[in-house]
Amino acid sequence: MLRDPDFLQTFLARQPYYEEVLMESLYLATSLMMVDIPGPTLDAATRAHLERYRFGGVCLFRKNIQNPAQVRKLVADIRAVLGPQAWIAIDQEGGAVQRVLELAQAPAPMALGAIGDAKTAGAVGAAVGRTLISLGINWNFAPSVDVNTNPKNPVIGDRSFGSDPKKVARLALAWARGLEGAGVMATVKHFPGHGDTFLDSHLDLPVVNKTPEELERTELYPFRKTVEAQISAIMSAHIRFPALDKQYPATLSEKILTRFLRKKLGFKGIIVTDALDMKAITQHYPVGEAAVKSLQAGADLILSLGKPEVHIAQATAIQEALENGQLSREHAQKSQQRLKEAAQRFPGSPRNYSATQQKKDQTLMEQVALRSITPYRQPLRPRRSDRILLVSAGSTFEAGPYGETIAVQDFAELLKTRFARVSQFVYNPQKAEEFKGELEKAATQADYLLVVSVGRGSLSPQEAQLLKHAFSLGKRATHIALWNPYHILSLRKPAFVTYGFRAPTLKALVKVLGGAQARGRLPFKLR
Repeated sequence: MLRDPDFLQTFLARQPYYEEVLMESLYLATSLMMVDIPGPTLDAATRAHLERYRFGGVCLFRKNIQNPAQVRKLVADIRAVLGPQAWIAIDQEGGAVQRVLELAQAPAPMALGAIGDAKTAGAVGAAVGRTLISLGINWNFAPSVDVNTNPKNPVIGDRSFGSDPKKVARLALAWARGLEGAGVMATVKHFPGHGDTFLDSHLDLPVVNKTPEELERTELYPFRKTVEAQISAIMSAHIRFPALDKQYPATLSEKILTRFLRKKLGFKGIIVTDALDMKAITQHYPVGEAAVKSLQAGADLILSLGKPEVHIAQATAIQEALENGQLSREHAQKSQQRLKEAAQRFPGSPRNYSATQQKKDQTLMEQVALRSITPYRQPLRPRRSDRILLVSAGSTFEAGPYGETIAVQDFAELLKTRFARVSQFVYNPQKAEEFKGELEKAATQADYLLVVSVGRGSLSPQEAQLLKHAFSLGKRATHIALWNPYHILSLRKPAFVTYGFRAPTLKALVKVLGGAQARGRLPFKLR
């Protein structure tokens, strides 16, 4: 047919039109994508990549952050390429999951659960919002309204406000309203609920086998309240809920995202996927197929993380689906419009963050951290004259999908500002059973043992046995559940629970060990 001179002439004449149509469908596709970038500056290759594909926004991680001035420049550079309407997003939940550490650091949601006051939760959310919008970040993937009812949950834990759905809803939505009032869009997650899983969706595909009635009583309650409160965005979970959809995880489920969340619950805001690079998705679905399926299911924006080749593969798949009719252009344009309207409500222009306000917010975080420290079984405090032995797994300890690091050494140094004699005993948690004799020997030189459990996941039986052994050595001792509060269930020894390890929390813990009252209450039921 191309040999027909009339056809060839017509094709060549209309080639610019065909190219324009193709680019229009590409940019419609990429407006429904948020990507990550590799470093703290917009290098030439990354700039060219963003210019070529014009994604809807960029999600920042710790790898992108050095200091406030650098972040503001990076954000400005991104928007200079993608346009002023581009979203700049981040995970700034508080506690372990926060990327900006150079300004006021919020305690974990479960720390707020230990306080139980909605006004305090709202104040913390507002302070987080002031921090982020001062940098030009206008979308926060927080808070989590997952109701953490499974003590062995490896990924939520302290990221939840607790195990009572009504309390979780009350505190989380106060936090979200505070955040949005400060100019940053909130995202309630992970729909329909990640609180009763024993698998981490970063690593595998969890399944929640509950009846619809059970889901309504617990997991779904905070999301119904989210819809009523008109919070702006909800993030999907990479979890299968057979009661709602026997085949697909929520992120890829039209039954869950469109029929249930949109139509039955009446949600009118933005639906964003959790990161599509997580193994719950990548181990079961090809990269491009997952991107298309999530948009077909009802998502407005996909979180496309990984190397540029991943972004391109997903953009190409979405473009092709738009062109061949597998993905409704009308649906895509509605999603695009939702994102545009939300960007008008939450413009990304950096707001002034005065030194006075920064100091107030820092003071707030320290006060909240102090109020959250929770006593369990009447823990003993050290005396000023005691020789304190701090027992822990490693002087630094990494855990979590993004390598959150607990610096136990920092805690030791803070202890030394109040107690004259502090030493450390460090063991390897993978070989805990081999350290029993060494621990006994070290304890002979101590008057008081601080038994610090530092991991995010559950303690192994061997590690729990070693830590319990510390309490049998004839010394005054107290357990510190640093990060994972459910460790108290493994030891059942007198403890202080902190719900985290960031600087304000460590300072608060030292104050409590020095005599300050511990006023927090466990925000979950003991089993």
